[in-house]
Amino acid sequence: MCDVMRTESEASEKTSDGTSVTAKVHLRLLCVTDLHAHVLPYNYYINQRSESVGLARTASLIRAAKKDAGNTLVLDNGDFLQGTPLADYVAETSGLPPGSVHPVISAMNAAGIEVGTLGNHEFNYGLPFLERSLEGAAFPIVSANVFRPARGNRRQRETLLSPYVVLNRKVQDTAGREHPLRIGVIGFAPPQLVEWDSALLAGQIETQDIRESARHMLPRLRAEGADLVVALCHSGFGSLDPQQGAENAALGLAQDGGIDALFAGHAHLVFPSADFASQPGLDIAAGTAAGVPAVMAGANGSQLGIIDLQLKKTPQGWSVGSSASSIAYIAERPDGQSPVGKVGCDPAVKADALDTHRATLVHIQRPIGRIEAPLSSALSVVAPCPCASLIAHAQKWYFEQHLTGPTLPSLPILSAAASFKTGGRGGPENYTDIPPGPLSWRHASDLYPFPNRLCAVVVTGAELILWLERAAGIFNKIGEGDTDCDLLDAEFPPYNFDQIIGLNYIIDLSQPALFSPDGKKRAGTKGRIQQLRYKGKQPHPDEQFLVLTNDYRANGGGQFPGTGPERMVYTSAVLNRDILISYIESATSVPLIKEDTWRFAPVSGASALLDTHPRVDADLRRIDHVRLDRLGMTDGGFQRLRIYLA
Repeated sequence: MCDVMRTESEASEKTSDGTSVTAKVHLRLLCVTDLHAHVLPYNYYINQRSESVGLARTASLIRAAKKDAGNTLVLDNGDFLQGTPLADYVAETSGLPPGSVHPVISAMNAAGIEVGTLGNHEFNYGLPFLERSLEGAAFPIVSANVFRPARGNRRQRETLLSPYVVLNRKVQDTAGREHPLRIGVIGFAPPQLVEWDSALLAGQIETQDIRESARHMLPRLRAEGADLVVALCHSGFGSLDPQQGAENAALGLAQDGGIDALFAGHAHLVFPSADFASQPGLDIAAGTAAGVPAVMAGANGSQLGIIDLQLKKTPQGWSVGSSASSIAYIAERPDGQSPVGKVGCDPAVKADALDTHRATLVHIQRPIGRIEAPLSSALSVVAPCPCASLIAHAQKWYFEQHLTGPTLPSLPILSAAASFKTGGRGGPENYTDIPPGPLSWRHASDLYPFPNRLCAVVVTGAELILWLERAAGIFNKIGEGDTDCDLLDAEFPPYNFDQIIGLNYIIDLSQPALFSPDGKKRAGTKGRIQQLRYKGKQPHPDEQFLVLTNDYRANGGGQFPGTGPERMVYTSAVLNRDILISYIESATSVPLIKEDTWRFAPVSGASALLDTHPRVDADLRRIDHVRLDRLGMTDGGFQRLRIYLA
């Protein structure tokens, strides 16, 4: 796999009689990905310690893994700067005074990260904040497909950061001899990041297809003498031949050749694991992607990815003889119960983060109002979700209070929102579960964890149906007589399940989804959305509506029909979360918002299974159009429900 040649004197050792011998070296690559600013083992949304997140504990795994291998390299695969109230506090409140180091970067330094790359969420707070944050990194951060705009010839544009780095290392072979090894590390991010944060990034950066960048950069990296190339690809695996500009292209990158080890990310999944047992190109037993040793290490510091390479040094140069890919966990969940930590916190990482952690706790306890009824996302895919409804109503309230006027079209106003915390890859703790009573800043952050901005797009009646069809792709097809099918398509991100207040409609699960999980429209499918009504009437296909949403969706995130920069008529400088806070503060008490936005069409003799929040009991009482039965707890800690669709 390593194709750089060396002279015999460089490539091999000789015995006293002049005979060449092969050197064998064990190199262990360690990687965290999608840390999302989880430094300490703490869940800020529920104000409790967490056993299953935090770099402080992952650092303990790193330390233990390094003890078992003499030659190691510690890496980070992006999305480290955003994702918790601590990150928001630093970016939006405390800032980075001169001479200070971002606490997440400081924690990564303390954890021993040696090379990192950028993910898409690094850009959520804007380019100046990102660049200021990266100044404190004691390790190189590489990115091969994010560029500064060209000032003339596009071929002469510069990457935002160094596209790769070549590390000169001394490694010890199995006989105790030392050898020089040049390790090249290259990084990639989803090219869509410039669209998702266009309000902050337009005109400041450009991106390129992952594979196209690799084809340009990898020969340069080899030419600079890299014996071994490691790819930090902040991208899901995708297919063996992803389309140009694909968000998830790690498998295609591996298929193209030129790399010796691959770290994927972005999808918050674990590889190798049974989740990928049937995906072409991935071998969970061998731990390879298109034959390349590969790992995807979950998210939030919960897992550490490990690739063990057995390298051989011969007169022809270095090569990978064999490999093993594995995942180490900071916690375990015995018999489906609450997670139990397997390792303690690394003292250096913990001590470094405590001051910012304490300041964050004070910040998020600020009161903002009251709620009259519980807010739960446990059944957000069974009935209209009160969490999404609250967000959507806040968006509409703000728009009508502040943003209507002669510069915007006078059209019917609709508001789209999704529940962000719906279990799935985030585990059984990944739900909004707010009891009645006082609300604080942390509750608003729980409801809206991303620094999105309010946007408005103009769509037609025909596009409204397609928007809802795209959202309804979250469900599997469940026909008459089908029993105990999985309700949800595991490949569909739940944050793309929009509901639109102001509309009423029915979702028919007996029909196949009109769109595939990656947003492609399927031929010969009539769709699932039935009886769409606006104020009791079916919208005309050419009738126009103003739909309020966030900048991620408006700029094309999720590939929803009717979205895209050309469809936007407004982008706010105000964060959706701040709008939600203002809405709650404006009311003496926020009432229970019970919508009749959508419901399932009856499917004769059919039932489906849903794994949801372990404390879902109280939520069952608010569902009146389907019957639900509790089936007990799963090994993963979810409550399993049976949903009768008849």
